[in-house]
Amino acid sequence: MANQKGKAILNNPFLNKGTAFSLAERTALEIEGLLPSAVQTLEQQIEVTYAQLSQLDGRYAKNKFLMNLYNTNRILYYAVVGEHVKELLPVIYTPTIADSVREFSTDFVRPNDAVYLDVNHPESIEAVLKNASQELEQVDLLVITDGEGVLGIGDWGVQGVMISVGKLAVYTVAAGMDPRRVLPIVIDNGTNRQELLEDPNYLGNRQERKTGQEYWDYIDQFVNVAKTLFPKVLFHWEDFGRGNASVILEKYRNEVTTFNDDIQGTGVMMSAALNSVAEVTQKPVQEHTFVIFGAGTAGIGVTEQIKLEMTLNGLSEEEANKRFFLVDRFGLVTNDQENLTEGQKRFARDKAEFDGSVETLAEVIKAVKPSVLIGTSGQAGSFTKEIIEDMASFNERPAILPISNPTDLQEATAEDILTFTEGRGLVVTGSPSEPVTIGDVTYHIGQANNALLYPGLGLGIVISKASTVTDSMLSAAAHGIANFQDLSKPGMALLPPLDAVRPASKAVAMAVVVAAIKDGVATEEIKDVEQAVDNAVWKATYQN
Repeated sequence: MANQKGKAILNNPFLNKGTAFSLAERTALEIEGLLPSAVQTLEQQIEVTYAQLSQLDGRYAKNKFLMNLYNTNRILYYAVVGEHVKELLPVIYTPTIADSVREFSTDFVRPNDAVYLDVNHPESIEAVLKNASQELEQVDLLVITDGEGVLGIGDWGVQGVMISVGKLAVYTVAAGMDPRRVLPIVIDNGTNRQELLEDPNYLGNRQERKTGQEYWDYIDQFVNVAKTLFPKVLFHWEDFGRGNASVILEKYRNEVTTFNDDIQGTGVMMSAALNSVAEVTQKPVQEHTFVIFGAGTAGIGVTEQIKLEMTLNGLSEEEANKRFFLVDRFGLVTNDQENLTEGQKRFARDKAEFDGSVETLAEVIKAVKPSVLIGTSGQAGSFTKEIIEDMASFNERPAILPISNPTDLQEATAEDILTFTEGRGLVVTGSPSEPVTIGDVTYHIGQANNALLYPGLGLGIVISKASTVTDSMLSAAAHGIANFQDLSKPGMALLPPLDAVRPASKAVAMAVVVAAIKDGVATEEIKDVEQAVDNAVWKATYQN
């Protein structure tokens, strides 16, 4: 790749500097006369590019502009986003990434250096992965989706590839993961969304999703080929359907280094938020009572991770399970219901525990009187005024955390929660929320954005070359951002702001490396953890 010259170098996003090529470089690389005569610094390019970006209206228009930059000058892309991280992270990932997914086929221009695997052709997996990686230095990280459970918007087939692309971009922006050592992958397993099957512009397989043994054989073959081609690679699974995500994680977690952000990442993020809730309420996490509204992949992941914190702090598994009440579309999840997932079965309650009906969220709240209410349902407005006021009547500082995203799917707004609790509510949302002023206090709202945690977690795993991802490593990630907020200040957010994502990611990465070494799963010898993390961080600068 480094030996390219002429137009080829201008068409390579990792090598193209655009107007930053010096006159000497233009002569040596045979691109003299192929660019305007002015020579700009990277700093000048950042300023000009950001000015162009600022003229655009709407996040999706800005996302498309940045994706064009991503495909033409990868260094400048990361430099611009890195300079304006708080403003642009929501543009390159949640909530705007939902629009990128929805409009992928309609707006398709370039494949975005992604890998498109076809479930109908398992025999081509090896060739495809070799094609995709032939110009990369090595491959440390794969982000894989099949697009069945995208965010809160469901099955979008091959268009879910933008989740993998966006997720990897955040890895680099937040933690400095080397973008030359990663692969975004979509497994095109068709789609059950009828509007896509009927859309003449749809770019994926026009078939309903394969299930059962044929699907599992394909996943198994993919894992075996990938781990052979890329030893010690981290498999990051993203936005698989609720029936498959946990099965994949459990099946391969002891076979390869693997992580599921929907299950583990969201759970770790909420564990971090709950550590802050515990500090504010002066009540340990293991003494809180939880209602989780939305018992799908994310809801179970959140429950499992908080439960892990409880057991690490001395509760038995049985005692911890009693602290959770899961609510899904049929009301409280109980052990007499049919077709429960394995995760739901672990936390299903006995209906005999309750005298009255527990078929609605409002009824469950009244019956349980929880101190923490978490929303992972994607059901907009489901935390009603009545529910919020009930939470406030049971608790001096009720924790109400509507973390579904994108914004139009969140269970309640931060403003409503703080208004209905007269400023006593402890709030975290899944998408960005503006500060809310109640009386003399302005409340800053923490965002349960996994970008604060999974990039550092992934970087720590890659640096340590961990053979597996242990529970202690996940817990260490949650505690890695514990000291970023002064929670004694009125109105302080429960989680760090997005503009702290770089130092937060470093803290998380260091904590994860230490935990990997302590657990004996680090296969890389590391003497100075901080130095190892600093050395691994990729920087968006031009090379001569």
